[in-house]
Amino acid sequence: MKLIIKPEKGFGKIEVELDEDLVSEINRMSERYGVSPERIIEIALTGEFKKSSGELEELERKFGELEERTWELEKEYAPLRFKAYGVSEDNKVLAIELSGLIAENSQLRRFLGLRPERNLELRKLISYYLQG
Repeated sequence: MKLIIKPEKGFGKIEVELDEDLVSEINRMSERYGVSPERIIEIALTGEFKKSSGELEELERKFGELEERTWELEKEYAPLRFKAYGVSEDNKVLAIELSGLIAENSQLRRFLGLRPERNLELRKLISYYLQG
């Protein structure tokens, strides 16, 4: 990788060839801290970085514990989410069947010369389950 450093004013520029190990380390640090590789290089060149005061290790440990707890909860609730998805799909099928039965009932009422029923609440309920 070629690094080109240009001054804010003037014409001089510095070109430096970086080896692959250094580039991979810069990219690793960039991903780890969520900063662009250019910013990592800038911090390294200007010396803006700070020494770790031990809080970082404590925070990383707490983060590890929270991540472990999150995965435990995920394992616990995954079967419930799957069952809820199954129930939701069953509700959609039932809403489709109910819609068909309502249409059939309406046709039969017309055939018999009766007034068709509107059932707005039932239609709202059907549309709710068909959307979800």
